[in-house]
Formats: sequence, structure tokens, C-alpha cells
Amino acid sequence: MKAGFISLGCSKNLVDTEVMLGELRAHGIELTTDPAQADILIVNTCAFIQSAKEESITTVLNMADYKESGRCRSLIVAGCLGQRYKQELLDELPEADAILGTGAWGRIMEAVEETLKGHRVVIAGDDDTLYDEKTPRIRTTPGYTAYVKIAEGCDNRCAFCAIPQIRGRFRSRRIEDICGEVRQLTEQGVREVVLIAQDSTLYGKDIYGKPSLARLLRELVKVPQLKWVRTMYCYPKFFTDELIDVYASEPKVCKYVDLPLQHADDAVLRSMNRPDTREQIEALLKKLRERIPGVTIRSTFIVGFPGETEEQFQNLKQFLKEQRLDKVGVFTYSREEDTAAYDMPDQVPEEIMQERYHDLMSMQSKISEEVNQGLEGKELEVLVEGRDEEQPSICVGRSYREAPDVDGQVYVENDKDSQPGDMIRIRVLQGFTYDIVGEALK
Repeated sequence: MKAGFISLGCSKNLVDTEVMLGELRAHGIELTTDPAQADILIVNTCAFIQSAKEESITTVLNMADYKESGRCRSLIVAGCLGQRYKQELLDELPEADAILGTGAWGRIMEAVEETLKGHRVVIAGDDDTLYDEKTPRIRTTPGYTAYVKIAEGCDNRCAFCAIPQIRGRFRSRRIEDICGEVRQLTEQGVREVVLIAQDSTLYGKDIYGKPSLARLLRELVKVPQLKWVRTMYCYPKFFTDELIDVYASEPKVCKYVDLPLQHADDAVLRSMNRPDTREQIEALLKKLRERIPGVTIRSTFIVGFPGETEEQFQNLKQFLKEQRLDKVGVFTYSREEDTAAYDMPDQVPEEIMQERYHDLMSMQSKISEEVNQGLEGKELEVLVEGRDEEQPSICVGRSYREAPDVDGQVYVENDKDSQPGDMIRIRVLQGFTYDIVGEALK
């Protein structure tokens, strides 16, 4: 038997995919990257916003074609879409043989066995299962980088977000378990570990009584072969002084702060049910820059949230103009059922959302380019990821300033020998909007 997988959505979903792959291989099922050769096809779906749901459904329907043109006997829809819509999805998608929710990755073999018997099943519901260091896992990321999920679920109730309904309550893994997994990963050649959760700065509050990301990082940097530890999705509320000290003092902790702020107008933030004010956000950004030399700050923002006025949008634009964040992602608001914002009055028309999106991105792209140009002449350490296809003498990688999958890359001239996973020193020659060009230092 052979199984093929497609993983959609975020890095947290990718980890779920990797543990399902591990479960399948542990039960003797071969894995294939060719869907035409797969007896079992599994699509791990995303349901965060409307465009993600549409991509998930389209992918499932495309995979269903292999029931006719390939070997597929079982098509399983896993992940957030399955968790969110359960039986409704099975009823309305006859091409699917099983629906598997987010917490049910450990029951993937049950889904396989039932569907191969000709049964259509739904395996979804409340499930607090967390993977651990002993869980079989097959990484799909390059050998030098791995994602590690430090917590699951979310206790925040942002008005635009359905994740708490999909992924359940916030629950953390224990520090010793995470450290055990990271040690195993470094023994396999991993140099960079990327910590992920829905709200990473809240890590540990449920099991240790207070946010404990700083404590976790202090333990992780003791792993001898680990070079970089990077943390994503750090909500500002619990970015404590203790955590700032760890970022500032530990060389292995990437000076890269990912703060999903979402907006900067106080009225919009209150409407979003976000706990921060613009004054608090600006105070935190000032503190980060003063106490963490060379810090890179990334954030995401939503335009077109219900009731957002032109004045409130201009407040957000002015905030970004003043703060000059290194990296920014902008999204138009997606109206999601079962969220507080769904029935809010004054829904913003799509064309206005698009205008605001392009306005903000146009301004930010200039800022990002100027920030990268400001690096010219400086030295950086780069994790090599490969070589440029058109110019093999140029190697491609990332510095601490670029997270995998979401940021740009560093192109390094005068380097013909470096291999993926190597760490090299470069001097920055040119900065562009997203990417950097540098030369290797001998």
C-alpha cells in the first residue's frame, strides 16, 4: 500500500501532516510523492479564511480524479476543514471517503482501514491529543530546519478568528518533552528549530501557572548541536521583560520577533477583541529595539475589519509609517461564520478592502526596501539552503532576519562550495524589498 499527502495552510498544519506520515510508515505503508501511484490520498486542509477553504476543496476535488486515472481507493480529508464542518463535509463531498479532524491525527490508520473496507467515516470532535518526542514523525522540511509545535489550540477570542472552535483550548507541551524532541532533531542534522503555536508567548501558562517561553528557550539553547532557535506567533500581551532578556542575551535565539498585531487603531482593536492598545504596542516596540540590538520585527495586519473607517485605516497607515517594521504581511478581512465579527454591522465592501490592502502594501514595500538597504556593508551569518538554478555560483539562504516560508532570501555571490545546512558569513552588498544580495567572506 502506498499513501500520498498534500498539506495546505500553516506550519502548524504541516507538523500534523508529518506526524500522520510517521503513523502511516510505522504501520508499514509506503509513502509516495506521485498521487497517481497512491492507494490512499490524504489532503490536510486549512479553513482559516475563505480563500483557504476554497483552495482546500479544489485540492480535494483534484485528488478525487485519481480514483479514475490512478490507484486511489481511499481519499481522506484531514485537518481544519474536516474539524470545522465534520458530517456536513462528508454529506456534501461524495468524493471524500473519510473526514479526519485536527485532534484525530493519531487515528489516521483507523480512517485508512475503514475506508478500504468501503465505509465512509467521520473521525472528528473534541480531542486534546498532543504529539510528543516519542510520536513517529517524518519531516518534510529540508534536513537543516524543523518546525516544533510547543502548544496547541487557543484561548484568545479574537472576533475575526475561528481557530479556537477548530483547534480547541490552549494546551502546552512540557519543557522536557520539547527539549527531547529538539535533541533528536539535531542528531538528525537539524541546525535551526522554529517554535510554533497559536500564541507562543502564552506557552506554559496552563501547566506552569505563568507564561514560560523564556524558561523553555533557556533550556533549548543548551542543546549542543542547535545553532538557531526561532519563535513565531508571539502575541504582544505576554512578551515579558524576562523574555526580552533571553532574546538579548542568548546567541542561539534568533533576534527575530514575530508579533501579529492585526491593527493599530484602538477602537478597531477593541472591536477585534484584542487586548492591546496602540500606546502599549508602541511601548513594546520601543523596548524591543532598545534592548535587543539588531532585532528584526515582523507583523501582520488586517484591513477592512467591520466598521473600519477611512480615518481608522489612516491611523494604521500612520502607525506603519512611523514604526518602520522590517517585515509586514497584510490581509483583507475574511467574514467567517461562527465568529463574533460575522454579524457585525458596517461590513466593508470588497473593493474598499482591496484599495486599502494595496495602499498599505505599496507603502510598506518601500519601507522594507529602505530597511534592507540600510544593511548594506554589514556582516550576517547565513544558513545555506541551496544554489541559484540559473547561476550555480550563487548560493541561496537565510540570515536570522528571514524565517522559512514567509520571508525573503539572501543571495550570496562568490561561493561555489557551500552545501545546504552550512553556516557562512557574508557582507551585504544590496538590499531589495524582500531579498538581500551579499558576498561570502573567506
